[in-house]
Amino acid sequence: MKSTSTKTAFIAEDEPLARESLRDAISQRSELRLIGEAADGKSALEQINLLLPEVVFMDIQMPEMTGLEVLERLNYNPHIIFTTAYDQYAVAAFELNAVDYLLKPFSLERFDAAVDRLQTEEASAPHNSMIDALQAVAESNKAPLQRILVKDRGQIFPVNVNEIAYLKSDVKYTGIYVGDKTYLVRLGLSELADRLDPQRFVRIHRSVMVNLDFVESMKADDQSQLVLHMRDGSVLLANRDASKMLRDMSI
Repeated sequence: MKSTSTKTAFIAEDEPLARESLRDAISQRSELRLIGEAADGKSALEQINLLLPEVVFMDIQMPEMTGLEVLERLNYNPHIIFTTAYDQYAVAAFELNAVDYLLKPFSLERFDAAVDRLQTEEASAPHNSMIDALQAVAESNKAPLQRILVKDRGQIFPVNVNEIAYLKSDVKYTGIYVGDKTYLVRLGLSELADRLDPQRFVRIHRSVMVNLDFVESMKADDQSQLVLHMRDGSVLLANRDASKMLRDMSI
């Protein structure tokens, strides 16, 4: 029998669009009441221990602290529903009977299933063996980000990172260039750079990162800085350090 009691909820998630998806999904469930959000592990730990939410939607990979490190330091045991883009964690989580596990990007139906499971099972917080197993997977996992959630014309959908030609950032946004489309996301280039495959993506400037698979050719200018001609016709200039690095990569 499904519980009808209202539970307070908290979102610990560093990706703005993922937070927005969770916020919208929670608002559609009368049995959940959102009381707080955090975009990094340190803030999440402080706010969760202060607000004492009953349910936490916890991203595993966050700045400052991972979701697993936050979980280990909580002063009490809320219900945890993990969220992450890395499906390597899923096997460990399910084998150890997590409350549930949302692999980003998740559908509203998948979110509802997680909440339904929470309501029916009243599962407790993960025990230490689960935390240890997930931490081991986190430490051994070196796989780069496979997709990025983007928003376009009111819809949120994933972009395969292998299809990204390059990324350019300004003060507030990072532009993701995919084919003839450009998506703006509220993520700094450094945040994305840390999670992209370094064998494929190279930072050629403080505000520009390119996918080498989409570089047509490179040629030095009068200042010995490399000019990159992209397959879509774009022309990008590498700074001196990046130019040297690219030259060193050549055979």
